[in-house]
Amino acid sequence: MSSLKPDRFGGAFARLQSSAVKPASSHSALSRSAGGLLLGGVLALAVFSLTGCDKAGSGDSAGPDKAGDFVSLFNGKDLQGWERHSGEAEYRVEEGAIVGKTVANSGNTFLCTAKKYGDFILEFEFKVAPELNSGVQFRSEFFDAETEITVDGKPKKFPADRVFGYQYEIDPSPRSYTAGIYDEGRRGWLANLQENEPARKAFKAGDWNKGRIECRKDKIKTLINGVKAAEVTDSMTLTGIIGLQVHGIGKGKAPGDEVRWRNIRIKEL
Repeated sequence: MSSLKPDRFGGAFARLQSSAVKPASSHSALSRSAGGLLLGGVLALAVFSLTGCDKAGSGDSAGPDKAGDFVSLFNGKDLQGWERHSGEAEYRVEEGAIVGKTVANSGNTFLCTAKKYGDFILEFEFKVAPELNSGVQFRSEFFDAETEITVDGKPKKFPADRVFGYQYEIDPSPRSYTAGIYDEGRRGWLANLQENEPARKAFKAGDWNKGRIECRKDKIKTLINGVKAAEVTDSMTLTGIIGLQVHGIGKGKAPGDEVRWRNIRIKEL
C-alpha cells in the first residue's frame, strides 16, 4: 500500500498548501471560510485513511484462537522444558515429534512440563500404536515424597513422583474413548464417550489426530479432530502441569509400542 506512506501524504499536503489561493483582503469572509474548510476536509480525509489502514493491518491478530496467541511447548528439536516422572518409559525426538516408547517392568510414565498452567487452551497432534493406551495430562500434580491426601472424603496415598490428575484419554481400542476425561490415579472416569458416537468415530486409527483441551476455571472441555468430545464441571484441581503419558504394559507383553506427539501449543487465558 505504497500510496498510503506518510512521505507521499507529506508531499500532497505541501502541494495543497502551496497551490491554495490565498484570499485577498477584498475577498469575502465566505470565500476565506470555504477555502479553509476545503483544505481542512482534505487533511482530515488523509489522516482518516492512514489510521484506517493501520487498523485494518492490526485487525488480523484479533480473536481468541489466532495462531499468534499460542505458544509452542515443544521446540521440535529436543526435550528442553520437559521432565520425566513416575516411570521408566523412553522419550526421544524424531522428525519433529516427541516419541514415547514402552519398556518392560515400568508403570505409567509421564513427560511433563516444568511449568504449571491454570486456564488455557491446549492443542496437539498425536499418533498412537494400535494396542497402546496413552493420554495427555493437564492440571496434574505429583509429590516429592510419599503423601496422603483426602479424595472425595477418603484418604488416598500417593507414592513419591506419582503423577495424578486430569487426563485427555488416548484410547485406540475398539471402545474408542479418545478425548474422554479421566482422573489419572485419583477418581477414574469423569466423562467417557459411551454416549457420544460422533466423537468415538472421529478418532483416526493409525493416523495423526488433533486434540484440544479447554480449561476455564472449573469448566473443562475436550475435542477430537474438531468434534466435541467431553465437558465437565470440576474444581478439584485448578492448576498444574501438562504431561505426555506412556502407559505401563503388563507382564508377558513385548515392549516397544510407541506414541507420538507434535505441534504442541498452548494459549493461557
